[in-house]
Amino acid sequence: MRALTWTAMSPPSMVVSQTATSTVKFRRISLRRDRVYVRATASSSAAVSGGGVVEAVELVEIGERSKKWKWKGEYSVNYFVKDSPEEVTPASQTVLLVHGFGASIPHWRRNINALSKNHTVYAIDLLGFGASDKPPGFSYTMESWAELILNFLEEVVQKPTILIGNSVGSLACVIAASESQRDLVKGLVLLNCAGGMNNKAVFDDWRIKLLMPLLLLIDFLLKQRGIASALFNRVKDRENLKNILTNVYGNKDNVDDTLVEIIAGPANSEGALDAFVSILTGPPGPNPIKLIPEITKPVLVLWGDQDGLTPLDGPVGKYFTSLPDQLPNFNLYVLQGVGHCPQDDRPDLVHERLLPWLAQLSST
Repeated sequence: MRALTWTAMSPPSMVVSQTATSTVKFRRISLRRDRVYVRATASSSAAVSGGGVVEAVELVEIGERSKKWKWKGEYSVNYFVKDSPEEVTPASQTVLLVHGFGASIPHWRRNINALSKNHTVYAIDLLGFGASDKPPGFSYTMESWAELILNFLEEVVQKPTILIGNSVGSLACVIAASESQRDLVKGLVLLNCAGGMNNKAVFDDWRIKLLMPLLLLIDFLLKQRGIASALFNRVKDRENLKNILTNVYGNKDNVDDTLVEIIAGPANSEGALDAFVSILTGPPGPNPIKLIPEITKPVLVLWGDQDGLTPLDGPVGKYFTSLPDQLPNFNLYVLQGVGHCPQDDRPDLVHERLLPWLAQLSST
């Protein structure tokens, strides 16, 4: 996640089912201990999704099926659940979808139906986003989101769950998995995992270190209410949002007016400005590089190679691409031509790897 491009981190959108076809090719890069690291590419004539047929959930259905849960008896948290229409089998899993910065449950609309054919799917709006509360004065941290996830698993889901996160949502899932003491987390799926809640997460990256004085100045300016409000209004302007999103997605066809509107909607709700400022100026959170070795559950990592926010050649990307050769529980696939939000950018490529991985967990 990179805080200076708030709406670009993990934006939501909603588009009805696609009708195009594609050919997916996989070029093997390395193979060790049966853990494959490949680049996935696709040729396609699709005008919208850039891939195969993907049945998306309508925004109306997401709204109608959403429920509220009181976190700590105080904060209203919005969540969605969809059960598999098929009979539960040993291969069926329970998954929780955790969006990234600036996003919400609808960002998973292209994945929910594919997952719910055989699995029970939960999705959540993190506090400060979507239809969840944005309480005044709340200090947003990565640790608080991880705590929310674990409490949700314990109080609502009540069974071992596979956490699937994008960007800062991935990092929240990593923290939750590293802190879980009751086997609430059965596995992890990380889509372009963020290095921190904001740009102050330094992983020996000379570029961030060079910018640190500027980042601290921005923190100071954002704490001035008038300046923060002016910047926030500029960021959530629909034309600006579309330009930002175009730079975040590899598949530009999926950056449409509906996507922009879904991001802009929650950004206009009460408390959104306070959340924006708190997240940008708060602590970056725990370093995932220190947490990953503590996780022994199965982990699937999917990474779009066109991600300019957490690029493959950056410190976070380099670390994650090195993991299959170091840790036996890690599988990694690089998705070619895909940006920071693979699940919405190219859901067909994500499903190509995610669904078989979920199915084989029952036998491991």
